[in-house]
Amino acid sequence: MASEKPSITRSPAWQALLAHKATIANSSIAAMFAAQPQRFETLSLRLDELLLDYSKNLISSETIMLLMALARERGVGERMHGMFSGQKINTTENRPVLHTALRDGRSVLVDGMDTLPQVVAVREQMRNFSDGVRNGRIAGSGGGQYTDVINIGIGGSHLGPMLAVHALAPYADPTLHMHFASNIDGAALYRLLAPLSPATTLVNVVSKTFTTMETMTNARSVRRWLANSLGEDNAARHFVAVTANVPKATEFGVDAERVFPFWDWVGGRYSLWSAVGLPVALAIGMQRFEKMLAGAAAMDDHFRNAPFEKSMPVILAMLGIWYNNFFGAATHAILPYDDTLALLPAYLQQLDMESSGKRVTHDGAAVDYDTGQVIWGAPGTDAQHSFFQLLHQGTRLIPADFIAACRPHHVIDRHHEILMANFFAQTTALMNGDAATSAHDVFPGNRPTNSILVEKLTPHALGMLLALYEHKVFVQNAIWDTNAFDQPGVELGKRLATRILPELERSDPVTAYDASTNGLINFYKSNCDSRSSNN
Repeated sequence: MASEKPSITRSPAWQALLAHKATIANSSIAAMFAAQPQRFETLSLRLDELLLDYSKNLISSETIMLLMALARERGVGERMHGMFSGQKINTTENRPVLHTALRDGRSVLVDGMDTLPQVVAVREQMRNFSDGVRNGRIAGSGGGQYTDVINIGIGGSHLGPMLAVHALAPYADPTLHMHFASNIDGAALYRLLAPLSPATTLVNVVSKTFTTMETMTNARSVRRWLANSLGEDNAARHFVAVTANVPKATEFGVDAERVFPFWDWVGGRYSLWSAVGLPVALAIGMQRFEKMLAGAAAMDDHFRNAPFEKSMPVILAMLGIWYNNFFGAATHAILPYDDTLALLPAYLQQLDMESSGKRVTHDGAAVDYDTGQVIWGAPGTDAQHSFFQLLHQGTRLIPADFIAACRPHHVIDRHHEILMANFFAQTTALMNGDAATSAHDVFPGNRPTNSILVEKLTPHALGMLLALYEHKVFVQNAIWDTNAFDQPGVELGKRLATRILPELERSDPVTAYDASTNGLINFYKSNCDSRSSNN
């Protein structure tokens, strides 16, 4: 019988960090700045147009040394090599993890086949189609140029493209309007379709399996909406699809030439860089989409080649380990001071929490340490007037990332200067706090933050930023020995919903579940007729 694998909490590097935490926990970040005038220069990193300042953290040079010792002890470098080289690091699904291959132009073999020709072919397919739609060569069934595009997906098929389209709106074609449908709630789809014209609407259905209930239900409803106006045959000409299940897409009625494939070695929440990014190419053009890929590739090269002590993803990841596992910080706030990044907290919620929400190691052993944090946030300065009270004076330690651009796309009076003054003021206030005569007015300070600045939020800068967080999540899961690339927790509720659905359509009372679920379903059945929503 094999001996039990020892927990990482008993490893030398982990124990050294525990001892170090006891000595530094009551230190003052502000005092560290006073004692170390070059602290910003020492604890900040720059890559191209992106600056990471992590000096406002409860860390010393010894902390960094010990955190990097843990990273090396846990084999982060070896795991990183395994990912980039195409090893099947997604062990539960026996798949490689190669979203990086979509952007770095390198050949990687998967089961003996080179990924690069496949990636190049799909990219050219995206270029031809997006250029054709944008210049009017590809038009609706009546010959009219498309004015609206509906992207139907959910999870990674929705959040990534929606974020990128929103973030890069200053680069978008103003005559082509992008819309996103994900929620199964009919009210959301009704609001989306109401102002649109079927004759000038293009629909992109994105589903890796082409069986996802929410996506396919929305797709069928939109097809009926198109067919009612244009006829069934003409409606089919308004569809494209992005999927790893090409036969299912053609069975749905999408022309084979309008099906954009991607592969099982691309995870959903890492799929923006594939044909899942088609809405981005449609919005800003394929050339700019490729600049976003180049930005991500630059971060890939940095992650692959920089020593841990100078690696942005490793630094961010190990700071997360520091606060999560040694200070008990259960949440982490993402605070973009740029309205075009308003969707970034939601995107990073899925990236991080779906990747890191695991309770067993690769070997299936239960962990005895905390894994993922709750990721949340909102744009500044709105957030300052909602939950910053908790950040400043609450009892919980909540590390935060502040993200901003030095140069705005839109200059209106002094708006950007005021926005940035708040950006700089908040991290300073969270660190320094403020003494007062009244206990109600005391700000304890010593609250850790990271600041990320880009020169301007270009496609290249956005690619760098998103890849930075992807690799941060990878490193943390390497430390915890968890699989960042599966998501079995997504499935249980969906399976049960499939079982419950036919029972909602029968008149007899439900008795098969617990008393609460039975009672809720029976109350619903006796009080809700979904066919008369306006009564």
